Amino acid sequence: MKNLRQIVAKTIIAKGKQRSEMNVTLKPPHCPTSILGCWVINHTHTAKKIGKFIEVTGKFDVNVWYSHQEHSKTSVFTECVTYKERIRLHYRDEPTSGHEEIIVNVIQHPNCTEAIISECGEKFIITVERELLAEVVGETKICVLVQESNFEEEWPFSDESSSHNHEHNHNHGHRQENREDNREENRKGPGHDHPRGKDAPAF
Repeated sequence: MKNLRQIVAKTIIAKGKQRSEMNVTLKPPHCPTSILGCWVINHTHTAKKIGKFIEVTGKFDVNVWYSHQEHSKTSVFTECVTYKERIRLHYRDEPTSGHEEIIVNVIQHPNCTEAIISECGEKFIITVERELLAEVVGETKICVLVQESNFEEEWPFSDESSSHNHEHNHNHGHRQENREDNREENRKGPGHDHPRGKDAPAF
């Protein structure tokens, strides 16, 4: 159709979301007696597109507060953990060019859900969960219908105009002058200004 036009615009053409859980095994310098606390901090990541997947490479620090030497001392053990995972993409539109932008949003930062001491009694087994959302921004085509340009948009107009107001004010002033003339005649009395006719008797 000759009235259709194609517009190239940037939009989200693909998305992917993945929740993952991993076990991290850590060996502290002292044989642990008990775990007093565990937290995960300093999460960073990078991403790149590989085919129909987004490959995310990240790292975070695991901190374990534990007791050792039969609960006589406590220490905090810290270790940096790296990970790599692939997020499958689901396309809404196919891209029209090769230039694409990758955006990865962290829905759930790496978080410790369980921390236990291994059966050998020398290591920590930490369970960490995370959830990531990947988006691909690319160019897509939008079809629009073009209308003729020789039309006038409707606007609401008031019924009163400046000429109408001017005429109204003019008539109002004319009526005011007539009322003043009538009041002047009433003060003079009836027949005061009537001219004397030829046959009128003289006093």
